[in-house]
Amino acid sequence: MSRPAELSGNQPYARGQPLASLPPSRRTHTGSRMTTAPLLKAPCAAAHAVVQVLKEAGIDTVFGIAGGHSGHIWAALEHFQDSIRTVLVREESLGSAMAEVYGRLTGKPGVLVGQGPWVLGNGLLGTIEAHLSSSPLLLLTDFSDTPDLSLHGPYQSGRGDYGGWDARLSFKGVTKQVFEAHHPAGAVHATQLAIKHATTGQPGPVAVLFSISAFNGNTQSDAAPRLYNTQAYLHRKPASVDAASVRQAAQALRQARRPVIIAGNGVRIGQAYSALYAFAEGLDIPVVTSPSGKGVFPEVHALSLGLYGTFGHAAANACVSEADLIVAVGTKLTASDTAYENPALIDPCRQTIIQLDIESLNASWSFPADHVVIGEAGVALEAMLAAARGYNGQGAARVKTYRAPHLETEAAAASDEAVPMSPPRLIAELQHVLPSNAIVCCDAGENRIFMMRFYKTREAGGFLQAAGAGPMGYAIPGAMGAKLVHPDRPVVAVCGDGGFSMSMNGLMTAIEARLPIITLILNNQMLGWSTHIRGPFAAQFHDFDHAAIARAMGCHGMKVETPTELAAALREALMADVPTVIDARISTDLSYKALIASFEPKADAAQAPRQTTAGVAG
Repeated sequence: MSRPAELSGNQPYARGQPLASLPPSRRTHTGSRMTTAPLLKAPCAAAHAVVQVLKEAGIDTVFGIAGGHSGHIWAALEHFQDSIRTVLVREESLGSAMAEVYGRLTGKPGVLVGQGPWVLGNGLLGTIEAHLSSSPLLLLTDFSDTPDLSLHGPYQSGRGDYGGWDARLSFKGVTKQVFEAHHPAGAVHATQLAIKHATTGQPGPVAVLFSISAFNGNTQSDAAPRLYNTQAYLHRKPASVDAASVRQAAQALRQARRPVIIAGNGVRIGQAYSALYAFAEGLDIPVVTSPSGKGVFPEVHALSLGLYGTFGHAAANACVSEADLIVAVGTKLTASDTAYENPALIDPCRQTIIQLDIESLNASWSFPADHVVIGEAGVALEAMLAAARGYNGQGAARVKTYRAPHLETEAAAASDEAVPMSPPRLIAELQHVLPSNAIVCCDAGENRIFMMRFYKTREAGGFLQAAGAGPMGYAIPGAMGAKLVHPDRPVVAVCGDGGFSMSMNGLMTAIEARLPIITLILNNQMLGWSTHIRGPFAAQFHDFDHAAIARAMGCHGMKVETPTELAAALREALMADVPTVIDARISTDLSYKALIASFEPKADAAQAPRQTTAGVAG
C-alpha cells in the first residue's frame, strides 16, 4: 500500500500566529463569559486552530500516521508537544484501537489522525468497536481530493464523483456523525462539533473530512461560521434524573425478593464504578456483568457472581434466571449477551425490569422495561440508592449459595498440573501473580471466552475487551492505549497466536513510546474458535517462536510450558522496562463449546408471579 508524499500537490503548512490565551475555567464576573469568548485574536492557520481545539477539550494524546491532507494537522501537532502527545503507529488499525481505548477509559474522545482511505480501510478495527461499544472517538481525516479536477477521477479522491470513492457515505455507515470541512473556519468549527457529538448522549465515533481547501489560507475573525471558545461545545453531564421515574423504580425494587444487578459497559463509559459499588453494597444486591461490562465491578467481591449470559458462569446465570427483578445498568441486553433472549434466563413476563441508560432508544429495546431511568449511569445509580435506602436484597447470602456448588470444580481446574497447561490453569497463574491494580486487555476468539469465564478482576476497571465488534488483533494496541492512560498500572495484553500475528508490529510503537506492556500469548498453534467449530482445515499454524520474534524487535521475550515457568516469566515481566512477550503453550483439549451455558430453571422460579406495580416511567 503506497501513500503520496505528505503534502504532495498542496500548499505547505504555514505556521500561524499563536492563538489567544484563555483562562482554564469560566469567568463569572459581568460582561465576560468564557463560552462566548472568541477563539482567535488574530488570523491563524486552520490546522493550528484545529489542534488548539483538541487542547482546549482536554485531549492530551492523539494517534495515527500522516498521509494526504492530514499532514497539515501533523505539522501543527509539532508545535503542541508540551501539551499533546503524538503517538506514531505503524498502521491505522493500531491507532484506531489505541484511540478507542483512550476514549473508553477517559470519557474524552480518542483521536485518530490520518489519510481518508486508510483511516477508513485500516482504521475500521477501532472505529467499529467504538461504534458498537459507545466509545467517544474522533477521526480527523480527509477527502484526499483535488478539487479543480475532482470530476476527472484523480488519484485517491473521496469526493464521491465518478472515478473516485465516496468518503462521506463510507464513513457514515460506521460512525455516529460525519462532518465536512471545505474552508478554514469550517475546519475548526467542524472539529468542535465533532467533539460535542462524540461525547453527548450515547458516545461514539465521529469523522471530520477535510478538503484541501480547508487548509488553504488562514481563519479570519470576520469569517462565518464565527469561532468561539471550545468550552461551549464540551458535554455537560446533567446533575439529576427524572425524580418520578426514580421514585417508581425504587418502589418496585423495594417489593422485590430476589433482585439482581446486570452491569454493562455503560458503567465504564460513564465512569460510574464507585456509584455501582455504593448502590450494590448499600442495598445488598448481587451483581453480574455483561461481556462488555466485565471489569466494572470487582469479581472477588462478596456480591459479585461474575459474567452472565451465553458464556456466563452457572452461578451468575442461576441468579439472573431466578431473579424476580432486574436492575439493568448501562447494558443494551443484547441477544448475544442474553443467550439469544432465552426466556429461561430473562423473561419480562415473569420478571420486573428496571433499565438505567444514557440513551432512551436503548430502553425497552430487547425486552420491555417496566421502569426506565434515563441519565448518566453514576447520577441514576446515586438517585436510585437514595430513593431505595434501607432496602436489603440479601445479596451476600444469596451469592454464597449460588457459588457453593462450583467451588470444588473451580479449585481443581485452577490447580491442574497437566502439561501443556489448560487455559483455566494458565489463567489461575496469571491471576495469582498479577497485582490487584493490573489491567488485562483481551483479544477476540476462543482465548477471550476463556478469559471472560475464568479470570476474576480484583479492582473495577481492570478488564478490557472488544466486546462490541470483537476484532482479532485488538489486545496489543488496546493494552498500549490503556498504558498511556494508566502509566503506573501493570497492563497485560492476552491474545492467541492468531491475534498476536495480526498486531505484533504494534510492539514497535510500544518500544518507541516506552510502553512496557506485557503480552501473554495463549499458543495452541491454531485458530481455536475455527478449529473447534468446523475442524482443522485452514485453521492451523506453524510452530513459530514468538518470543524470538519479540526479541528481534527489541522486546523481552520468553517461552514457557509449565505453570512454574509462567509465574517466573510474569514476575520478570512486571519488573521489565521494555515490552515483554510471553509465549505460553496451552492444551487444545478445552473448547469454547464446553462453556456455552445451559438453562434448567427451577419450576417455582419459572412460575413465580410477576410484580404489577406502576408501569413504564421516564
